Amino acid sequence: MADDPLDPPPEPQPQTPPPVAAASPSPSPPPLLLRPRREAFEHGLLPIPKLIFPEGTLAHTLAQVKDKLASASPASDGGGGRVGVAALAEALQIPHEQAALALATLAAVLPADDPALDSGGGGGADLRDVLLFLYIQSYKRLVPRAHKDSPAVTDVWPSTSAFDGYLSALSPIQLVRSNSRRFMPSQADEEIHQLSYLQKHMANILTLLADSVEGEGDDSLVLTMETFEHLGFLLKFSEGTPLSQAATFFANSDPDMPAAPVPAAQVHDWISQNISASLEFSTEKSISKEVSQQVTSDIDVTMADANASNARNSTPTGTNPAYYRNTTFVEGFSKTSVVKHASDVKGHSVKVLNCHESVIYILAPLKYATVYGCSDATVVLGAIGKVVKVEHCERVHIIAAAKRICIANCRECIFYLGVNHQPLIVGDNHKLQVAPFNTYYPQLGEHLAKVGVDPAINKWDQPFVLGVVDPHDSLSHPAGVSDVQAESAARLDPDLFTNFMIPSWFGTEVQEPTKCCPFPLPEIYCASQSKKLAALEDIRRTIRELQIDDNRKKELTNALHAQFKDWLYAYQLEY
Repeated sequence: MADDPLDPPPEPQPQTPPPVAAASPSPSPPPLLLRPRREAFEHGLLPIPKLIFPEGTLAHTLAQVKDKLASASPASDGGGGRVGVAALAEALQIPHEQAALALATLAAVLPADDPALDSGGGGGADLRDVLLFLYIQSYKRLVPRAHKDSPAVTDVWPSTSAFDGYLSALSPIQLVRSNSRRFMPSQADEEIHQLSYLQKHMANILTLLADSVEGEGDDSLVLTMETFEHLGFLLKFSEGTPLSQAATFFANSDPDMPAAPVPAAQVHDWISQNISASLEFSTEKSISKEVSQQVTSDIDVTMADANASNARNSTPTGTNPAYYRNTTFVEGFSKTSVVKHASDVKGHSVKVLNCHESVIYILAPLKYATVYGCSDATVVLGAIGKVVKVEHCERVHIIAAAKRICIANCRECIFYLGVNHQPLIVGDNHKLQVAPFNTYYPQLGEHLAKVGVDPAINKWDQPFVLGVVDPHDSLSHPAGVSDVQAESAARLDPDLFTNFMIPSWFGTEVQEPTKCCPFPLPEIYCASQSKKLAALEDIRRTIRELQIDDNRKKELTNALHAQFKDWLYAYQLEY
């Protein structure tokens, strides 16, 4: 499964993108823009200290790890060696379960499915992919821009928040009240940061991947076309053109005649030129957008106006649209319901950002989903084939059918899960609860099959808990302790478990519609549901048997309807 199956790219363009000209008020984009693969940085980083090496010794340490893994997993003819869980655990001196988590995370962020790795990790991962995965574990996320009025921020962001120190700046309710989202890095800012990181480290990365041959200096290290294509784990062109087709030294290679290896120095020069061209274009666009935002930021805006202007469901503007063509954004909604079907989404990922007191339905088959900075809301995610990440949310109910889910820095949230892998819990969490998946819609079975989620496997109640501190954050947690275990999640009381009904707005016809939740319900939750249904039936029978006149029946009906409306409103707010 490649990165863009749901948004097919145009015909490949094998030419090399020329560098962008000098800065101008309206820069023309190069034919192709080299971009970082967001998935690797957004879903592929693990807060496991032994996977993260100091920058000064990073290349040397990974070269030693490469030698250990290569000796344990010899390369086959024409390909790299395969790295299994045992070999990775031994080379990094980490527990077996952490090594298994690392390979499972790698499988989730590869640009194309690796059948050997996806089958429970038994076949191991390609050594080159493992090295790239380990290298980017040293990446530090972008620091938020400083607020121009720090004392004012202190007034609205009390340090006594459950999210202490740096994390308090990301508490969703405080984020809305401060009206300071503009100081958080945008997705374009993060991509520029990621691309700069790759530019800085590309020489070391290529040296790590290269093969040694007879020669002197730069000619002693070469890359085959197959190894070069593994860089697609980190980089991609904006229009979906494969790296090997865009590179002049591998373009139009005869598939029956393997291309000759290329000196690593030549590859480095080519990638550096393309990164520089993309950075120049992206930075100019980002600066232009920041200037336009600064003009409006000095105008006082009421909270009602801010909510109205921020409620959007479109591709961000102000940067190259190709940056976002694989992502659907649902952002800034408050006190409303939003429905997204398969025909409404762009690409293979969705981001639900800063939504409050709302119900968000994403009823589509996707690869990746992110829920960030939401509060007092319900988010339904129909079928996610790779990873769901829920971060910095408060009092949110997440209903998700997915292969994997990562929960980070959340408070008082309930997760109704149908997941094939253990839920990963990291960071500073408080009062989390987990429960079995509790809903369905007509296309759910079809969507699960399309993205490869198996409803017969549900590990909702087996969380995998890592440390409180995330080493990838540029600002450290004030506790300063990296080995403190994060708070886990408790099982939801079966008496509080309810099925979540998704309204049928459009009544889409399906050949074999899903008519019930496809994930089997544990016996204790089944018993609780049966007890509630029996109680409901008793109430219905009592009402039917009441001996009252028509006027009293009308009064009773009106009272029941009024009570139902009150319950429904409270239920939507709760969820």
